[in-house]
Order: sequence, then structure tokens, then C-alpha cells
Amino acid sequence: MLRSIRSRFTIIYFLLVFIAMIIAGIFIVQSLEDYNLNVVSNRLDDIAEIILSELAKIETDDLSEVKVELQETLDRHVDIGLREEMFIIDSKSHDIIATSTENINRDVTEILNDNLVIEGLIGNTIEKNIELSEFVKTKDKVYPIFKNNKQLGVIYLRYDLNDIYESISMARMIIFRAIVMSLLITIIIGFVISKSITDPINEVTKKATLLAEGDFNQFVEIKSEDEIGILSSTFNFLAGELKRGISEISREKSKLEAIINYMEDGLIAINAEGKIIHSNPKAINMLANGDQFDDDLIGDLLSIYNSGRVESGVGSKSITAKGLILKVNFAPFLDEESNRVGIVFVLQDITEAQKLENMRKEFVANVSHELKTPITSIKSYTETILEGRVDDPEMQRVFLEVVNTEADRMTRLVSDLLELSNFDSNSVKIKKAIHKIDLLIDNCILKLQVTADQKKQRFTKHYETPTIEGNIDKDKIEQVVLNILSNAIKYSVEAGTIDIELRSGENDAEFDIVISDTGMGIPDEDLGRIFERFYRVDKARSRAHGGTGLGLAIAKEIIEAHQGKIRIESEVNIGTKVTISLPYDVRNV
Repeated sequence: MLRSIRSRFTIIYFLLVFIAMIIAGIFIVQSLEDYNLNVVSNRLDDIAEIILSELAKIETDDLSEVKVELQETLDRHVDIGLREEMFIIDSKSHDIIATSTENINRDVTEILNDNLVIEGLIGNTIEKNIELSEFVKTKDKVYPIFKNNKQLGVIYLRYDLNDIYESISMARMIIFRAIVMSLLITIIIGFVISKSITDPINEVTKKATLLAEGDFNQFVEIKSEDEIGILSSTFNFLAGELKRGISEISREKSKLEAIINYMEDGLIAINAEGKIIHSNPKAINMLANGDQFDDDLIGDLLSIYNSGRVESGVGSKSITAKGLILKVNFAPFLDEESNRVGIVFVLQDITEAQKLENMRKEFVANVSHELKTPITSIKSYTETILEGRVDDPEMQRVFLEVVNTEADRMTRLVSDLLELSNFDSNSVKIKKAIHKIDLLIDNCILKLQVTADQKKQRFTKHYETPTIEGNIDKDKIEQVVLNILSNAIKYSVEAGTIDIELRSGENDAEFDIVISDTGMGIPDEDLGRIFERFYRVDKARSRAHGGTGLGLAIAKEIIEAHQGKIRIESEVNIGTKVTISLPYDVRNV
């Protein structure tokens, strides 16, 4: 109960009023008691003064001689203090020689306070509140009687305080009732006031709880312009700012997650305790087995970090993992006090880039080698002729034919390189037209028939009917078919068979040209690289046949420019089958 502000506020308000009322009640009662007792004391002083003035008229110095006159004096003044008891005590005999009561000639100690009597007999004026019983309270006061500087006796006055204390008790009861009523009213008013204060606070608390749970559409109604109103206004402002901030953070987080999850690089974050706290799908694909990372991965990454970092903690290192060449870039991330709390690793798959770099180096080496051989031959033969070491015109002619052949070889190489360069720069334009594919193949066979006849090789044709027509660049497709047929002739044994099939493709929008031979075949390890530039299965034999190693690379570029595909299947010493799939209608390129 006391945990709520409302109950505490009500209790505190109650206690404040209660304490104030108790203090006020005690003060009032005490003041009332003091006032009444002072009034009684003053009344006794007045009575004593009257009696003393009467006694001053007595001529004798012995009060016992004038008992009768003293009693008459008291009897005359009885009406002065109807509530008072008056006693005159002789200083010699210590007896009561006159009284307004019936206690004449009685022993003083039986009815009067000894201490007050003694004080009076020694000449002191003194008073005292005496409680004779639970229900009888009096105020007693003594006055010494002097005549001619000689004490004759004592006047002892007693006042009945019961009525006064009854009045004081009644006052206490009235004050108590007033306090009870005030406290009841205080509780009601305190509850109402605290409710008016705590209800807005409770509303703000409730809204703040919903805000903490993620519901940012909270607004508190402002009902006043006091501190509670300022609190409500501040809450609304903070809620709005928090909503905007959370929305912005959420957008940034979503954007960052999208970037991290779909970036081409892998990302792994390790905290200060050596645990992976974040990884994106790319990193899992690169390094994980299934959906889980190896237990040794963290140690491997930390080892890479320790061996490759510079003073700032940033660095990079290339590694090989799962058949991939990875460039690992790393940097620490810090907390708000610039303490390192973890490391971020960014993994870049540079396998293809490395492969391309190796291919570039190999390409440059191949081009240099291909050009070096004919240039060396040309230079050797021309220097021999220029130096006059060959006098026979027929021999000179042979030398010049060699020079011409090598020059043609260089021309073919440069022409092929130029054509590949055009494909790389997308400057090749496909000149489309409708052509009958069977006629195109027949024309290619006709051009190579003499070469095939020299090796006693035979062409067999299988054309699907009706005639297949395609919207193609005739010259370039013819170049591809010629290249494939030339290779079949070159690498097939004498008296071999070269089979050409023209048919509809597996896709109704395509047709296939299939060329099969009975040649030496291609090993499995070379099939994956057969379309690479300058790649030869049998380098010595290919060069002897005058090839540049670029024919299949150019063929692949031409077919792909027609949105087609070229595939090679081969078995060593059995033969090779090349399948060219082309769409009937090539889209604009």
C-alpha cells in the first residue's frame, strides 16, 4: 500500500495535519488550564487581601485571643468565595482558630498540606495544586499574617478545581472530536488532492511502460499548466523524439542489415570474449560447413588478425579456404570510451580476380610467345637473305615463302585478337537476317571439302525437315561452323568420319547444330578450359597446324552474342561432339 505515491501523499498529509492538530490541541488545553489556574490564583490573592485588610484592624498580637472576631470576619466574607475554603492558623499553637468550614480546632495535618503550612509559618507566600483523590483536585495557597513585623499566623485558602478540570476535560473532548473530524476531512481532501496529482503521473507511467514495450504511439493529455502539465508536455516531446529516433535507427538498421546481408563480401564480427556475434550469409557460404562455423574458425581469424595488423589494429591478409582465395580485411571496433570490444573481418572472394590476373599474365605470355616465334623466323630468314648468304634464287624464294607464311600467321593472330577485343568492348554488332541453316552448313562443308579429302575424311549430314531457318548473322555463324569443322578435320585420324546434325533444340525457341568427329578427343582435365584464350590441349600439335589458340574463344563469344550456348563433350581416342544451340530469332543487341 505504502508503495503508491497516492497512499504516501495521503498519509504524509494526514500526519502533518494530525501533528499540527495535536500540538494545537495540547497548546490550547494547556493554555486553558494555565489561564483558569491563574484566575483562581488571582481570586485567592484578592480574598487574602480582603481578609488581611480586616485582620490589620485587630489590636492584639495574639490571634488566639480574638478567635471569635476572626471567625466573624471569615463568616462575613464567606459569600466572597463560595467555592473557596478559608483557614486561619495560629503561629504559636499551629491550630486552626478560624475557618469557613466545620473543621474548627482540628489538627492542621489532618486536613491541610503540611508543606504549605510550614512554608507559610516561616513567612512565605506559596501555592500548590493538590490532588486529594482521583476526583478531587484543589489549589491551595498560604499567606503569612504580620503585625508590627511579627508573624501572627497564616491564612490558608483552598479552591475546588473540579469544575475547572471538568471544563478542561470537556475542552479536551471537543478538541479531540475536532481533531478526529479534521483528520477524516483531511484524509478525504488528501485523497482527492493526491488523486489529482497521482492520476496524471500514473497516466504518464502507464504511457511510459507502453513506450518501453515498443509502442511509440503514446500521447498524454495536458490538463494543467503546473508541474504536472510540464511533465506531460515533456513526456509528449520525448515520446515524439524517441519515436522519430527509433524510426530513424530502425531504418538505418534495416538499411545496414540489407547492405550486410546482400553485400558481395563476407562479414564476421568477434567480440572481446572471442565469440562470433554477427555473420552475414556470404561469410557462411565462404567459411561455414552447412550453417555452422568450424570450432577452430575464431582461432584462425584471431591468428590472421595478430599476424597482419599494423599499429592501429587495421590490416589485411590473403588466405585460401575451401578452395577460395580470400582477402581478409580487419579492423577493431570500439566502445564509447574508445576501448576495443571486438574485431570486424571483411572477407573478399578474389578467386575470380586472381584467376583473371593469372589469365592476363598467361595471355600476355602467350601473345608474346606467339608473336616471338614468327618474328624470330622472319628476322632469321630476312637477315640471311640480306647478308647475301643465299645465292640460289630458288632457295631465296623458299625463304621468302617462309617469311610470308609467318607474316600470315601474325596477321591471323592480330586479327583474332582484334576480334576478341571488339567482343570485350561490346563494339561487335550482330547483322541479323533470315537464313536457311542447312544451306549455311553446306557452304561451310564445301569450303573445307578439299582439306577433308586430303585426309580421306567423310562428312555425313542429318538435317531435320522442314528446313530450319534462323534470324542470325550469317557471316559470324559461318565463322563458328568453319572453326568447329576445321578442328574436327585437323584432330581426326585419316579416313575418319565427321557427322553434322541439324535439329530442333530441347527448347522450342532454339535449334541445335551438332558436329561430331572420331578424333583424338580431349582429356577431362582440359574440357573446363577449352574456351580459354590461347589454351591448347596439345600445344605443339596445335601450333604445327597453324592455330592461334583463339578460335574456340571467338566461337564462344559469337554464340553468346546470339544469346546461344556452345557445349563440348569428348572422350580420349573416341571423339568429340560440339553442340551449338541458337535461338530462331535473335533479340536486338
